[in-house]
Amino acid sequence: MSTSVDRLYDLLPPLYRQRDAAQGYPLQQLLQVIATQVNLVEADIAQLYANWFIETCEDWVVPYIGDLIGHRAMHGATNAAAAQILVQRKDVADTIGFRRRKGTLALLEQMTNSASGWPARVVECGRSLSVTQDLDHLRLERGRTLDIHDTGPLSLLGSSFESQGRTLGLGGMNLPRSADRFNVPSIALFVWRMKVYPVTRSRAFRAEQAGNHCFTFSILGNDVQLYNHPVLAVAPTDIAGESDLPTPIRREAFAEPLLKDNVTSYMASPRYYGDGSSVAIWAGNWAGCDPTKPIPAEKVVPADLSGWKYRPRHGYVAVDPELGRIAFPPTELPDHDVVVSYYYAFSADMGGGEYQRSMRMYPNSKIYCVGANAEFPHIHAAHAQWAKDKPAHAVIQVNDSRVYGEQVHVELAENQYLELRAANGARPVIALHDLQAIRPDALTVSGRSGSSFVLDGFLVTGRGIEVRGRIEQLTLRHSTLVPGWALNPDCTPRRMGEPSLQLVETSAAIRIEHSILGSIQGIGGKERKTGANRLHISDSIVDATSESEAAIHGLGEAVAPFTLTIKRSTIFGRVESHAIELAENAIFAGKVLVARRQLGCMRFCYVPPGSRTPPRYDCQPDLTNSGVSVTLKKDGVDHADAKDMHAEERLRVEPQFSSTCYGQPKYCRLTDTCAVELKTGAEDRSQMGVFHDLFEAQRECNLRARLEEYTPAGMEAGILYAT
Repeated sequence: MSTSVDRLYDLLPPLYRQRDAAQGYPLQQLLQVIATQVNLVEADIAQLYANWFIETCEDWVVPYIGDLIGHRAMHGATNAAAAQILVQRKDVADTIGFRRRKGTLALLEQMTNSASGWPARVVECGRSLSVTQDLDHLRLERGRTLDIHDTGPLSLLGSSFESQGRTLGLGGMNLPRSADRFNVPSIALFVWRMKVYPVTRSRAFRAEQAGNHCFTFSILGNDVQLYNHPVLAVAPTDIAGESDLPTPIRREAFAEPLLKDNVTSYMASPRYYGDGSSVAIWAGNWAGCDPTKPIPAEKVVPADLSGWKYRPRHGYVAVDPELGRIAFPPTELPDHDVVVSYYYAFSADMGGGEYQRSMRMYPNSKIYCVGANAEFPHIHAAHAQWAKDKPAHAVIQVNDSRVYGEQVHVELAENQYLELRAANGARPVIALHDLQAIRPDALTVSGRSGSSFVLDGFLVTGRGIEVRGRIEQLTLRHSTLVPGWALNPDCTPRRMGEPSLQLVETSAAIRIEHSILGSIQGIGGKERKTGANRLHISDSIVDATSESEAAIHGLGEAVAPFTLTIKRSTIFGRVESHAIELAENAIFAGKVLVARRQLGCMRFCYVPPGSRTPPRYDCQPDLTNSGVSVTLKKDGVDHADAKDMHAEERLRVEPQFSSTCYGQPKYCRLTDTCAVELKTGAEDRSQMGVFHDLFEAQRECNLRARLEEYTPAGMEAGILYAT
């Protein structure tokens, strides 16, 4: 249908249009006004028809269509970001289809993904009960007793994939003990909250302390659990299996039996290993392999490499997916770098990683591309060309996930801008080394007034970043400065307390967004005449690597010359700063000591007792202590008992983390048993800390509401977190 304003005028005979042209087109102008109104009426009529369908209706119509079909709107979110997660339109669209399939197990899996965004697996606990078999109707696959000689099923005990028989539990799904769920009407809904992220064609780390034949998948040298990357979508009528979910790869699942000459051996399973799969290893032409392809699965032996005791046979390589380790034969070492692709697990898009992130595009910016097939093979070459060209605005973009063992020193001229960033879907690594005997070689950034530097999408290991001079602003975005500079195999830091970011006699404003880094140190110096640096931290983790260390501090006993703004972040270690302008929805795991208490405020944060801060509003444990004081005053409890109750409440609301070691999947996550005041203590009733924007409390609330509607009659469903 034409929407041109001349649609009516074009219908006139040519004679009238010629006369109208001779008189200055008054008729055309009149018909254009009429045609505009006709177009509006026709568009409104078309939209009225489109509003009958949930796929094409306007946003304001969605709740009305939902009301017509008796749809229960999701609740629990109070801001726009959470509304995007809930996807109200899709939920209304799915309601009719879900109700037609109500009572089926596969529906509960799809409903979970629709309501919360989490992949799930549903298990009927009654089918796992050990029962007396009827000789006329044998079901040998159900209720099997435990076979301690079969390590495969043993490794699945307690998971959603176990096949062993269980005795009857007298409780239900909502009781804390896991054994209580094994009852006839019980349905267990296992959900996976953590995401899996790829590492593509990155160099493996040679663990020289164990031997030249030993490698780790992680370039940091730590043990890392490898995860499955589900590729194929599960059919609507099928229950998700182990290879359909983001599960950790077990040694038993990674092993595929191989029968040759009536002898059974094991190779890497094609479900997990191969180019484009969850795990792949390249080692050049090692053992006659094609250097353009991964080592064949027939030459990969699944093994337990704990303690590096296993020695593979000549022509074979051993892989431990649970520790992320690789072992070659000691007498047959690869001549080239060992390159690996794998998947690891983490809670959110944060730090350096191969995930999609928003990138700022600048029309007048000069771009220098770095990579194997790019204009420049190394960062140094691109940096040298940039220094020669001296553009006012430039971007050095790295297009792959290789390891760049280069010392980077950036010197910016007046009003010059430089961004060192990774391309979308890449996670390059800058490995800094100690080349000078006097002091470490950090990634140094200096500049004159008006200059700016951005580091986006990188993982920096070996050293930190040092900022000097009159540079105006430094931004760290979606990057990781490894806390403690490097990791031991058990993920503990190698250099505890070493700063990841050091500001030396500079007035630069610092912005840290969606990043992970170690401690931040500010050094003012006697000749410092500028005011405090503005340090803005959002959606990030600052990890001092130890409770006794300071996360944000100055030199010696001086406080850091920073005016802080901290939002939705988690800080491990003490904070010793000049001032805090604003802190909200954050967790401070160490004491906060602020010099200027009359400036700024803290709201909806956890601040340890004994901290010296600006005014606090709805913070913990202050809020809990106030409630206890009111109760004790009302009940007339004596002073000694009141003091004990206050101490007990302070201990109860103290943050509990699943892991405080960077490199582990559950790093910085609050435990499931953590106090609800922290898990729902933010201003929008999400959790405090760096994972605020996951909105897990709202997701769980909506999932439980949907379970009440779609659980089969007479059954009891419960949520169990697999990760």
